[in-house]
Amino acid sequence: MDFSRLAIIREKKELSQREVAKILHVSKSTYARWETGEQVIPLIHLNDFCKYFKVTMDYVLNLSNQNNFNNNIYNQEINKNIIGKNIKLVRKKYQLTQKELAKVINTSQSTISSYEKGKTLVLTVFIYNLALNFNLSVDKICDRNKELVKI
Repeated sequence: MDFSRLAIIREKKELSQREVAKILHVSKSTYARWETGEQVIPLIHLNDFCKYFKVTMDYVLNLSNQNNFNNNIYNQEINKNIIGKNIKLVRKKYQLTQKELAKVINTSQSTISSYEKGKTLVLTVFIYNLALNFNLSVDKICDRNKELVKI
């Protein structure tokens, strides 16, 4: 995954890594690892970053070259239950079993089940792979953009 836009967006606002880390309530070293791609930014922190900088997840994750963020239509929080339902909708739309979808995004069937039931929040890398493999929007899967039609 390419997280180079984290640094580009931060630098455009003339903020240091330490300042952004403070905004996201993480250590400077943790944030630095996200920028370099050494670690994957958790979805909760990605959402907070996007809210603060008014950018879409798709833009940050290089799934789109356009930042179509509109403060009036974007949800402020992500909900693991809604994300789980949307993952299930994607799976059903493509007529896949949980096991088949798990293979596509390189995880286990039990993990897919847990996501779909809203027991755990999907990992950023998995939602990214889901969006990439099915040409979807991460913002849409996360139900961040209320203007978008359902999957």
